[in-house]
Amino acid sequence: MLEEAAKLVVKSRFAIAFTGAGISAESGVPTFRGFNGLWKKHRPEELATPEAFEKDPHLVWSFYKWRMDLIRKARPNPAHYALAELERMGILKAVVMQNVDDLHREAGSRNVVELHGNIFRVRCTSCSYKENLKESGRLEAFLAERDLPKCPRCGSLLRPDVVWFGEPLPRKALEEAFKLAETADLVLVIGTSGVVYPAAYIPQIVKEHGGKVIEVNTERSGITPIADLFIRGRAGEVMERLMEKVRVMLNG
Repeated sequence: MLEEAAKLVVKSRFAIAFTGAGISAESGVPTFRGFNGLWKKHRPEELATPEAFEKDPHLVWSFYKWRMDLIRKARPNPAHYALAELERMGILKAVVMQNVDDLHREAGSRNVVELHGNIFRVRCTSCSYKENLKESGRLEAFLAERDLPKCPRCGSLLRPDVVWFGEPLPRKALEEAFKLAETADLVLVIGTSGVVYPAAYIPQIVKEHGGKVIEVNTERSGITPIADLFIRGRAGEVMERLMEKVRVMLNG
C-alpha cells in the first residue's frame, strides 16, 4: 500500500494535502471529535458559537486562552514535516487545513489555506481590526490579561478569529481551496473525519476532476469510500515511512 502511495506521489504534478485534527493530535493538540476530544468536557454550544460569546464572553475567552496556551506548546510531528518536504520538492502545491494551529507553518509549509481560521489571531467584533498575537509578540501578555480584550482601534470587544459552529467558512479561503481541488491530480487526506462540510467536499472535488485520493487515518472516515488508497495508521508514522519510499524513488 505504501509503495503504491509513493508511486502516486512521485508521479503527481499538482498534489495538495487536506488535513484535519488527526494530524495535530500526535503533537499533543486535543481533537474535538474522537476518544479524548475537548467536547467530552465542554459542550460546543456553550463555548464555540456566536450566541455563547454574546451570552458569556468571559467563559468563552477563558476557554480559548486555555486552548491558545495548550497549542502554543505543541510542536510539529513527522507528518507536518513530511508535507513541508513535499512542498520543497515541488510536488505538493498547498496544504488545506481545518485545524486552527500553526504547526504546518512551523514545520516549513509556505502555502497554507486556513479554512477554520487561526487560534492565535484575534479580530474586532465591530471594525476590520485583526492581529496575529504570535507574530506581534503579544501572546504572553494577552494570555496573562484578565480583562476582556478590547480593540485598540475602536474599543469594541475582540473575539478569536476562528470559525464557530453556525458560522460560514471565510469565502476567500474556501474559494482558494476549491480552486486548488479542481486543479489537483492528487490529494493526501490526513487525519480528518470527513464529515464537516463544506470543507469535506475538497477530496470529492479532486476525485470528480480525475485526481487520486490517498487517505491516512487511524480509522475509516467519511472520505474512505472515495479513497483510491486507504492507509490505516498514525499520521506521523505513516507519512515518515511514505517519505522514505518517495526519496528512494526520486533518487533511484
